[in-house]
Amino acid sequence: MESNYTAIIQQNLDRLYALEQRERARAMGAHNDQDRFKLKAFGASCCIPPAGITLDDREQNGPLGVILSLYALNATAAPLAVKPLKAFKEFPDSMPYVGAFTSHTEKILTGAVHRIIRGKSRIMDAMDGSAAPAQISGDSAMLLRPLPKIALCYIFYEADEDFPASATCLYSNNACHHMPMDGLADIGEYTSRRILELIKEV
Repeated sequence: MESNYTAIIQQNLDRLYALEQRERARAMGAHNDQDRFKLKAFGASCCIPPAGITLDDREQNGPLGVILSLYALNATAAPLAVKPLKAFKEFPDSMPYVGAFTSHTEKILTGAVHRIIRGKSRIMDAMDGSAAPAQISGDSAMLLRPLPKIALCYIFYEADEDFPASATCLYSNNACHHMPMDGLADIGEYTSRRILELIKEV
């Protein structure tokens, strides 16, 4: 039986393929390959044909597929602008999603901060990572690109005698130009989930 997610994904793909394909490819930072879009997403090879979405050849018919279809539809011609970084709550109309963002993007990482710092190189290699901007403090920080036009800066503090471990996630400055706000919150959640997957053996 077709899930609600599958139906939403297909509706988004139908809308996507009604648009000018070269413009959409440029907007999302992808390339056209035999009537399909190809790009890197969440550290994997993403393929978006007219029916279905895959990451590393695995079909995405759940929330991640919805996120990818929304990005494909909503990314704009504006280039990625990393600085100045923004907290999620600084984006317009973000307030309904702030609580979920804090729980599912930041708090889920706090128990793994030490392992994340140890596995930083692995995470950065997988997620098109680079050094955080020079003004960013913390015990460790990194800039990841879950999608070509959206970057996330993670800042970590290890626990000490006075404070527990913490994780903060900031967004590239114009991330809201490329994704609706609910999807932008989900990008944080699924990037954090990917981080935890990458450090399972650390």
